[in-house]
Amino acid sequence: MNMPPRPGQHLPGPHSMPATEAVFADPLVIHAEVDALLAQVGDVSNASGIPQQAKILEQAHDLLVQALATVDKI
Repeated sequence: MNMPPRPGQHLPGPHSMPATEAVFADPLVIHAEVDALLAQVGDVSNASGIPQQAKILEQAHDLLVQALATVDKI
């Protein structure tokens, strides 16, 4: 038997989000993590470091995408 949803039950928000995602959505934490990754990029004029730089930038991108997905759930 299908029960109707309770008021507010269908709405996303902190009650439906694990604590780790709530922390992950903190802009200050995200900013600090991206800054730490960007600090590792180093000299962009050195062509031999491009693969490592690309890997670091991809990590920063993934972090931002995950943060946006988390905020979208809130």
